Amino acid sequence: MFDIGVNLTSSQFAKDRDDVVARAQAAGVTGMLLTGTNLHESEQVQRLAQRYSGCWSTAGVHPHDSSSWSESVAEAIHRLALLPEVVAVGECGLDFNRNFSTPLAQEAAFSAQLALAAELAMPVFLHCRDAHDRFLTLLEPWLDKLPGAVLHCFTGTREEMRACLERGLYIGITGWVCDERRGLELREMLPLIPAERLLLETDAPYLLPRDLSPKPASRRNEPMHLAHILTQVAQWRGEDQAWLASVTDNNVKALFGITF
Repeated sequence: MFDIGVNLTSSQFAKDRDDVVARAQAAGVTGMLLTGTNLHESEQVQRLAQRYSGCWSTAGVHPHDSSSWSESVAEAIHRLALLPEVVAVGECGLDFNRNFSTPLAQEAAFSAQLALAAELAMPVFLHCRDAHDRFLTLLEPWLDKLPGAVLHCFTGTREEMRACLERGLYIGITGWVCDERRGLELREMLPLIPAERLLLETDAPYLLPRDLSPKPASRRNEPMHLAHILTQVAQWRGEDQAWLASVTDNNVKALFGITF
């Protein structure tokens, strides 16, 4: 099992990061992609990917941090992206839900990172929230110049999923689908995702699956819970769990060009 979305730099992991990684490996997680959301965190996750076996990282600027984008940041992300541990540009995209950075700043940083990924022939690790139409408008001209793209932590509508799949995007599914309050629509949409376009992630420490039993004492999510997400997704898709684990692992290798 490979977890494509782990925020291992989170302060929630500051005191037991080694144990978190060890628990994930003991639970059958054979690889993790550590998410960079700004320059500082991108530098941190690259070093963590060096430290832990079976880990790789992304380098990029999240839409929330788009106001920090500058020529010097772009140059630094470019340098990071050349390192062997870094296998995708991102997390990048648009988030018009809270607009921590202005839409204009988000669009500028997103477009610049798409250009960087195209220049380096690297896949992109994408974020989109409440911005679907504009997101696709900016993304579409670059798709034939990129080796691949994943829309991580997908929580959109059926129509949005179909539009992303039609454009060749991979879809990242998290423990959101295990939420009986917010995840039922997404759960019903799981069979719409071709197996060869599905990726799994925890987005730890966020989005702890609500249907874990027994319920953990802490609300902190960990990559060890990827096994639970895989089990539930396979059940709801009507597929064998071991088969789905193999297919999604192969998707990781195809998209990010790694072996594990």
